[in-house]
Amino acid sequence: MTSDATQTAAATAGTLTDPGELGELTRRARVVLWDFDGPICRLFARHSAGRIAGDLVEWLESRGLRGLLTETERETLDPHVVLRAVDRRHPGSDLVAELEERLTQEELRAASSAMPTAYADPLIRTWAAVGSRLAITTNNSPRVVRTYLTGRGLHSCFAPHIYGRTQDLHRLKPNPDCLNRALRAMGAAPSAALMIGDSPSDFTAACEAGVPFLGYARNERKAKCLRNAGARQMVQSLEPLLRSLRVLGR
Repeated sequence: MTSDATQTAAATAGTLTDPGELGELTRRARVVLWDFDGPICRLFARHSAGRIAGDLVEWLESRGLRGLLTETERETLDPHVVLRAVDRRHPGSDLVAELEERLTQEELRAASSAMPTAYADPLIRTWAAVGSRLAITTNNSPRVVRTYLTGRGLHSCFAPHIYGRTQDLHRLKPNPDCLNRALRAMGAAPSAALMIGDSPSDFTAACEAGVPFLGYARNERKAKCLRNAGARQMVQSLEPLLRSLRVLGR
């Protein structure tokens, strides 16, 4: 196999592209649980998550709390790593509540410049139009999700089913809590749902909740992470899903 062919095979391995399989997935999904940052938009496309993580670390250090974090945690590019680390050491504290609010404010600023995922808006509207119920299951603040969806004219497709970060930070994905909250509120069996996510934590949460999972992998790095976690059904674009739904709606 040539080098180019090898790269092509690697990029498509584990990617669900067969229209029949996609059609079966969409036909069975009476409830669709969406992760937010990734499948719906790139929240930090123009507002660096790494910078936000650094700002949270600096804020802790300014309060004399540098020792709360390990060196690895201080260097992380993921603000949720900082938040989880502090919560593990001071669960339920005012410090954690203030840190979480600082992150929420940063996410709200990022939402104003978030980049919509290609085909997400029409896919959401089409899925709602054919009778499936939609929910958001995310580690981001529900305030941020509502702000973004309202700005895109999509809030009514999901409301009131937006399940995001709470003060119980130990329940963030990969814990399946937000998925279970959505299923309970919607009166849906896990087998009648479908989770669309782009990270190993999404896949793990879906498995724990018993919900079928479809990975959205916009690049090979994302696809490799999902494959390594055990995900075997994924798409590199939401466009085939949209085509499948439009066939279903005829």
